[in-house]
Amino acid sequence: MTTALTKLPNGLTVASDRMEQVETVSVGVWVQVGTRHETAEINGVSHVLEHMAFKGTKRRSARAIAEEIEAVGGHLNAYTAREGTTYFAKVMKEDIGLALDIIADILQHSVFDPEELGREREVILQEIGQARDTPDDIVFDHFQETAYPGQPLGRPVLGTEQTVNALTREALVSHMAQHYRAGRMILAAAGKLDHDWLVERAKLLFAGLPRGEAAAPVPARYAGGEFRGDGDLEQVHLVLGFPGLPLGHPDQFAMAALSTVLGGGMSSRLFQEVREKRGLVYSIYSFHAGFADSGLFGVYAGTGEKSLGELTPILFDQLAGVARAVAPEELARAKAQLRADVLMSLESTGARAEQIARQLTIYGRILSPAQVTAEIDKVDSAALARCAAVLMKGPLTVATLGPAKKLESYEKLSRRLVS
Repeated sequence: MTTALTKLPNGLTVASDRMEQVETVSVGVWVQVGTRHETAEINGVSHVLEHMAFKGTKRRSARAIAEEIEAVGGHLNAYTAREGTTYFAKVMKEDIGLALDIIADILQHSVFDPEELGREREVILQEIGQARDTPDDIVFDHFQETAYPGQPLGRPVLGTEQTVNALTREALVSHMAQHYRAGRMILAAAGKLDHDWLVERAKLLFAGLPRGEAAAPVPARYAGGEFRGDGDLEQVHLVLGFPGLPLGHPDQFAMAALSTVLGGGMSSRLFQEVREKRGLVYSIYSFHAGFADSGLFGVYAGTGEKSLGELTPILFDQLAGVARAVAPEELARAKAQLRADVLMSLESTGARAEQIARQLTIYGRILSPAQVTAEIDKVDSAALARCAAVLMKGPLTVATLGPAKKLESYEKLSRRLVS
């Protein structure tokens, strides 16, 4: 694999990773604009934009976009996150020109037809409804909002029925013009490709992008707190959260290792103690979500109402245990899992394209697999202790859906954090 990086005169970053052993190419544009760049009134506009980009341009209908990419056996898709929106395609190596042309077209020449907007609005409202009917999914929206109350970073990616219904074509056009700027975009590709050719095509196809940087988002302020939602459910969906680390923090790999030790797999402490030994949950895991200027660590558990009272003291005991000490074999196992995740992803053109785009967003440069694994290897018990101290300082975030009457009060749970 050979990586290359070029910044175009208009500010667009072009990055590639040549993979000689494959016959395909994954290519996409990572736009550093997401939910946290929205005002409350237009919450969900980034996600609606992502949908509408596929609904027709000045020279392609929605059907033509789908037919052209599928005529060569390719795949075209997109997704929206809290800090970014991504448009990507995977094609055979000889069809990269078509994929680039379509992505450039939808990012610069989408027409946002009002009739298409009306139809797609209904699709998104169904998506919101489906999310609401999936408690182990929607509980994370409540969790995020509780951790970052009254802030763009705490709002749902999909928006709400009210905000999506109120979005107009003018709001979409305005948001895109304001935020979809070349300086906030990364064109990344991986597979059997030539970087110089990619740069020249990008200069031609993306020449119409507005120059400059978009305005910085509102700074994040982790606050913590509690949300309890009943719902007509048999199972309780519980998320306990703690302050984490921002992207690019020197201890970010240590935090990932800590999460792996605590609840990152079948050998983790939580899985073994809570699920295997006691049978208190069907699902349990921990996670760490890093943002540009903040971070969020959490533990999710799906359990029955009768098990809830026994479960939460164990969760805090296990967290406190990790804070006190991690056995050398546990740390070694966690680091092996993290290294494997990195190295296994190298076999996928899509994962590698996303990896280099993400690295550029975080570090401003592309890291080699050896550099990443070297950072993982540096993680030691002292780093895990530093990360655990970040979590233990609180404040706590609690979010539940389902019959959680047996859950201790927020105050009592918070006292467990510091005890």
